[in-house]
Amino acid sequence: MSDLRAAFTNNLSALILACGFVLAAIIGSWTFYSVRSFDNALQVTGSARSSITSDTVKWTAQFTRTVGSDQLKDGYDQMRKDAAAVAAFLKTNAIDEKNATVSPVFMDMDYSTNDGMPRRQILRQNVEIRSTDVAGITKVAKNVDALISKGVLFSTQSLEYGYSKLPDLRVELLTDAMKDARARATNIAGSDGHGVGSLKSASIGVVQVLAPGSTSVEDYGAYDTSSIDKEVMVTVRATFTLR
Repeated sequence: MSDLRAAFTNNLSALILACGFVLAAIIGSWTFYSVRSFDNALQVTGSARSSITSDTVKWTAQFTRTVGSDQLKDGYDQMRKDAAAVAAFLKTNAIDEKNATVSPVFMDMDYSTNDGMPRRQILRQNVEIRSTDVAGITKVAKNVDALISKGVLFSTQSLEYGYSKLPDLRVELLTDAMKDARARATNIAGSDGHGVGSLKSASIGVVQVLAPGSTSVEDYGAYDTSSIDKEVMVTVRATFTLR
């Protein structure tokens, strides 16, 4: 009986040991396969650029009057005259009034006196014009002499240029960026005797709208509004299998 038990114990130990070897082999094979799969992938970044011309413009300007604390009534009367002169100027230059927004009168204290006490008030009104006539608005903004000659203290604050078809262009550039990514992957893989297989994953970068020739990209995207002519850049990070 003891011999039978010993034989059974030995056989059971051998079975357990064999199962252990099989399990280890399976785990080893899975690990090897995983490593090979990871090694057989190549991640690259592709990009595409396109030159565009802005098709929208926002012109921000203001006109002001500085008056003493006891001259506020006269100051507001003058602001009304200035606003009428500005409206006439815009009409003369074929700027539709529906594209122009004139703010109410704002009043700021002037603390530039020696004792730091406000003795004058600065009255101002902001003018904002939005248009698709980029060239026309730019020309008018640079030639406001007619207003200045009438005594209106008018000044341009900014000219901002935009592009209304950016969403559609972004889709087109993404296609080109993916082609660029595959071409780069093909060149890299080919140098080591490999071929490029299917796309495993891809992530889209932010859109960069830059001044012509600029390389000043931002992590969260850039949008240059100071230039009429711009360049739009899109990037993708793609992972391909290797053959």
